[in-house]
Amino acid sequence: MARLLGWVALLVLLALGGAAAGVWAGLIAVPPRYDPWARLDLRAEPDWLTGFKLARLTGEPEQCRAALGETGLRFTSLPDRPSEENCALSGVVRVSRSDVSFSSGFVATCGLAAAWTLFEANALQPAAQRHFGQRVARVEHLGTYACRNVYGRAEGRRSEHATANAIDLAAFVLADGTRIGVLADWQAKEGSGADGRKAAFLRDLRDGACRFFDVVLGPDYNEAHRNHFHLDMGTFRSCR
Repeated sequence: MARLLGWVALLVLLALGGAAAGVWAGLIAVPPRYDPWARLDLRAEPDWLTGFKLARLTGEPEQCRAALGETGLRFTSLPDRPSEENCALSGVVRVSRSDVSFSSGFVATCGLAAAWTLFEANALQPAAQRHFGQRVARVEHLGTYACRNVYGRAEGRRSEHATANAIDLAAFVLADGTRIGVLADWQAKEGSGADGRKAAFLRDLRDGACRFFDVVLGPDYNEAHRNHFHLDMGTFRSCR
């Protein structure tokens, strides 16, 4: 995973300290929060180890599902499904809702679902409270799984959507019914007034998503993303 590459320095330090682990284990009890090899608690406040633990969790479906089970996310585990078209589903879950409702349920890799729970609790809802003084009640998305290449081209690499490892977010509905859409509100001028708050909120979401997802693409990236945020847990790292 791309996120793992960002933690190479940490891994080197841990490896160098491994020889002394037996000695220190008898002297110091490391709390799970500060133990890089402990399972990520998706309910905890993010810290400097969160990215590393999230990257590990994406490659450990059983541990990932156990971590999801401790959150408010409502999901069911799905069996792996092979594919001769490079669109296999592995370690996936079907998400029905979380603390927000969704425009429809969706299939996602467990890693994507885990990143969502962190994003919702630590970026989405705090941003809504800052800008509007209320929570997001509903999220409108454009889907997760589609067996296709990037941009639907006939040639090229498979999209992260081909393995349900990406989600496209189109709009957010607040508790009072106010709708903030990427297409309608991204270009609004930031500043005072309702439209300005909507634009600022969307930019906060884009920036916040970059803390938890490997790739975040929005309207500033290209025309194809003018109406949504693309979030994925793929092999690249980009925040645009």
